[in-house]
Parts: sequence; C-alpha cells; structure tokens
Amino acid sequence: MSRRADLAALRTGASEAGLETGLVVGAHGRHAVVETPEGRRVHCHPRGKKSEVVVGDRVLWLASGDGGVIERVEPRRNLLLRQDEWRSKSFAANLDRILVLVAVEPPFADMLVARALLAARAAGIDASIGLNKTDLAGAAAARARLAPYLAMGAELLEFALKADPDAARALLRPRLDGRATLLLGPSGAGKSTLVNLLVPGAAAQVGEISRALNAGRHTTTASTWYWIDAAHRTALVDSPGFQEFGLRQIEATRLAVLMPDIAAALGHCRFHNCTHRQEPGCGVRAAAARGEIATARLRIYEALYDELSQPRW
Repeated sequence: MSRRADLAALRTGASEAGLETGLVVGAHGRHAVVETPEGRRVHCHPRGKKSEVVVGDRVLWLASGDGGVIERVEPRRNLLLRQDEWRSKSFAANLDRILVLVAVEPPFADMLVARALLAARAAGIDASIGLNKTDLAGAAAARARLAPYLAMGAELLEFALKADPDAARALLRPRLDGRATLLLGPSGAGKSTLVNLLVPGAAAQVGEISRALNAGRHTTTASTWYWIDAAHRTALVDSPGFQEFGLRQIEATRLAVLMPDIAAALGHCRFHNCTHRQEPGCGVRAAAARGEIATARLRIYEALYDELSQPRW
C-alpha cells in the first residue's frame, strides 16, 4: 500500500466535524506542514500548548482560515528522539528504516553509529550502514572499524556518491523502495549529495516547506520528508543539525539485551543482576577477554550504561 493510500485509509470517521487526514512532512516548533492524500500542503498548528507533532505523523486536522489546526495525532508505530545537553525531544515517527551514512573521510564517531543502531533496535526499525567515498585510500580502515557491526548482522552498503552516482543509485533505490527511511549522518558524510541524487527537486521541496514553516535559517534543525517517487510510495526523511539519538527512553538494565554482541554473552554471569561493568564472574567481560566482543564496543556499553543510569528529567 502506498503512503498516500495509507493516508486515505484514515478517512474513516474523519469526516465528522469537517476533519481531514494528513501526513506531517515538515515540522518546527509549533509549526507543521501537513500533506493531504491528494498532495495539497497546508500550514497547520497543533491544538493545545503541549501538543507536539513530528515529521511522519498521521494526523486529523481541521481547516482554519488559510491553514489548519491539528486536532489529533493517530497512534504511532514508532517514535525517535534526538538529544542535546539539556533534554530529549521527539523528531520523527512511523519509519520503516534508518540509513546511517558515514564516510571514509572525514572519520566517523563509533558512538554515533552505535546510538543510531541501538535506537533503531529499541524502536523495532530496520537499520543499514552506508559507507560513502569508498573510492578513497582509507576505505579498508573504515571497513575494519565497522567490522563489529557486520559481525552482529548489520547490513553495510558501500558506494561513492560523487565518483560513481549511478552505481550508488542502483544500490540504494531497491532497498528504499516502498519504505520511509530516515537518513542520518555527520557533517561531511555526503547526506546532501545523497538527497539530491535520489530526490527530484529536493531543493524546491525544502524551500517550499521552509516558507510554510516560516522558520528561515532555523530549518537547518528541522526534519524534512521527501518523496522519492511520483506514486508517493517511497520517502526519505532528512533530519540535519542534530548530533545524537536520544536514548533516555531505554532503561539501563535493558541496554545489554539491545546490543547484539553483548546479548550473545548473557546468561553466563555469576549474579542474576550483573551490570557487566565490574562484577566478578561476569560472562560478558569474559567474552570480551576472549575477543568475542570488541573492546570499543564494551567501552560504548559502559558509557551508555552510565548515561542511562542518570536520574530521568
């Protein structure tokens, strides 16, 4: 079923009180751009001061003047958070896949990759890693850094967006087809190049949404939903300007289960409530000593456990 048909299915009962269905394709603060099943885009605000909508939300809205008011957000299949120094904030919903884009140059942060895959696993979303600029000399070293994730079953897609765009497009399009995919990557990884390669008129789409949101320069931190195909079956969600996935929705005690390499060593600890950090007789640390868990991954686990053990906001 196409995304447009999915929206049309929400029409049941929506006709009451003049409500219409829509998909949030752009959001910033209390401003949102809602796309109707027919492709019309309307500038809307959520009802109530504490109401919040994010890109990917299916909503019921009511026309008001030249815009509309979002009356209700339909139940979400999943929800992702971003995190800064002060708080976590939701930013995208109803995703089918996450594509974590890194590059041979500049070097990528292992923690960013780990957080993205962890957030995807906790939300039940498929995830792939895209390695760009594989035409450069450091490709072998980048692959070696990603080897622990491949050992856990993560899919690695290799391409050179600028050197061979046709091959990159041929590799990526079948994996994105019929899905809503979140694109995540650090500065310099090639996100803009990828978006422009796959999305016809991407600059025009983001300009239209920016004007509707009246967000100006602040749209650099706003997520944007792009349709890749005319049938509106395949979407790419770009969320620039944030550094880390928010993970505060995950309990520290659940962390080990969500990290496949750590989870494989569970069940062999002396203590049933082992945190796998300093307890004697820990099966996880024994597995790491045998080389079954990469040292870098164990450090990531320890850092995240400390973070998730902090008091909730």
